[in-house]
Amino acid sequence: MVVVMSEAQRNTLFQDDEVPTREAAPKPRGAPRVKTADRSQLELRPMDLESTLPEGHTARLVWDFVLGVDLSVLYDGIQATEGHVGRAAIDPVILVSLWMYATIDGVGSARALARLCEAHDAYRWICGGVSVNYHTLSDFRVDHVEFLDSLLTASVASLMAEGLVELNRVAQDGVRVRASAGAGSFRRKQTLEACLQEAEEQVEALKREMNEDPSGTERRRRAARERAARERLEGVKEALKHVHEVEKKKKEAEKEKARASTTDPDARVMKMADGGFRPAFNGQFAADTETMVILGVDVDNNGSDQGQMGTMVEQLRDRYGQVPSDYLVDGGFASHDDIEKVSGPGIGSTVYAPVQAPKNKDRDRFQPLASDSEAVAKWRERMGTEAAKTISRNARPQRNV
Repeated sequence: MVVVMSEAQRNTLFQDDEVPTREAAPKPRGAPRVKTADRSQLELRPMDLESTLPEGHTARLVWDFVLGVDLSVLYDGIQATEGHVGRAAIDPVILVSLWMYATIDGVGSARALARLCEAHDAYRWICGGVSVNYHTLSDFRVDHVEFLDSLLTASVASLMAEGLVELNRVAQDGVRVRASAGAGSFRRKQTLEACLQEAEEQVEALKREMNEDPSGTERRRRAARERAARERLEGVKEALKHVHEVEKKKKEAEKEKARASTTDPDARVMKMADGGFRPAFNGQFAADTETMVILGVDVDNNGSDQGQMGTMVEQLRDRYGQVPSDYLVDGGFASHDDIEKVSGPGIGSTVYAPVQAPKNKDRDRFQPLASDSEAVAKWRERMGTEAAKTISRNARPQRNV
């Protein structure tokens, strides 16, 4: 018997999901194939330091500049000479160039600079295959402060002679630079005195051990330990000196809270830009507002900018034999004493600094007070003019130097 079904019956008799199908057996999945790191693989890479930096790179410009500087005073201090024994010294051109480029790059730590000499192409190019460590870099900077300072003066003086820089309008700003010292290295006077006694005993004990056992390898190890102990002893002594300085600035009831760091005695705990408090130094820069050339640099451990303006202007006068016509600072520098000092007959610069808002909101901040000196009164009136506001506004890029 033949059964005939219509098209509609055929469509409804078997639904799509009811049609019997033969399921295929799943294929076994293998492990994913990936390229993984193999850091034990030795690689030989041909390297040409000269090709790592493009023409016109700042590091090349710094190197060319240093080649034109008279470094004879640095070469005269090198004891290793031709025909005599002794390890060859690092070329002063390299060390001066490293510190100059690091300054431009915003690097002030010898340890950070040493790391860059191994990892950064610009610093490696300056080194040119010569190995340097942070001890060498730090000692060079400390031993030749006067030379490096005179280098800044000579550089700016050359620009002034060519008419490229004029001390017409100069701006000053400060920046808190994080110190290497950790917060845990700060100790009070009583603790430092105990540490001093302990360090002295340790140094003496190590000296005795070295005298009793003159064998080569062990003697070198003990010499290194003695050097470390001696450096710690010197750090504690310096910290004690700075504790006395901190005590002088504190009230009588708070003198016992005075602390200093054993690793970085000069550092002070300061309020940083993010609002936190950390061991730091206060770096001061003065720059020409037209060319942005840095004219003066200073570093101290005063957490406030007050009192810094007069010191910097005097530095500029001593360096270049003249003072700026206009001097611009932010509100943190605007102490009445400094304004009188810089604007007075001894210096004679015109100070542009914001006037703080008075507690009495009804009083005009730009109107002189009866207690104001002549210099402070003129400063208040000047800062209320549109001309002064325009000058201050145009000098704000100084923060980027």
